[in-house]
Amino acid sequence: MSGDLKYPIGEFDRKFELSPTARAERMETIRDLPQKMRDAVKGLSDEQLDSEYRPGGWTVRQTVHHVADSHSNSLTRFKLALTEDEPPTIRPYYEDRWAELNSALPYGRSATPEEIASAVAFLASPRSGYTNGTILTIDGGPGA
Repeated sequence: MSGDLKYPIGEFDRKFELSPTARAERMETIRDLPQKMRDAVKGLSDEQLDSEYRPGGWTVRQTVHHVADSHSNSLTRFKLALTEDEPPTIRPYYEDRWAELNSALPYGRSATPEEIASAVAFLASPRSGYTNGTILTIDGGPGA
């Protein structure tokens, strides 16, 4: 951990290992993430979830949702890059705007961290074998 709140886990290091072992460790990190996030927020009150994790930063709730948004967008970007005829275009999204979407959602709130973690755990499980080529929207549904 870094003492710099802008980079709490340190700045990105471009000199990372590319071995099969390192790749397997990174895949395990991603696989374990939903449970670790579930454990990290378990028992937190709404007040705690809605407090900034650093001055001027996102709330804990926004950060949890950002991870799911970021991973979903990353998966879509990789699939587009693998299937486009032209050189792939990496289309950005406005992460800060996505973090403010709570009022536009059917329930007037984002999914709870547990709801997000459950969906991510499902997508990472063997039970999601036929779930491909789609984005799972966790927003309460349009009729909610």
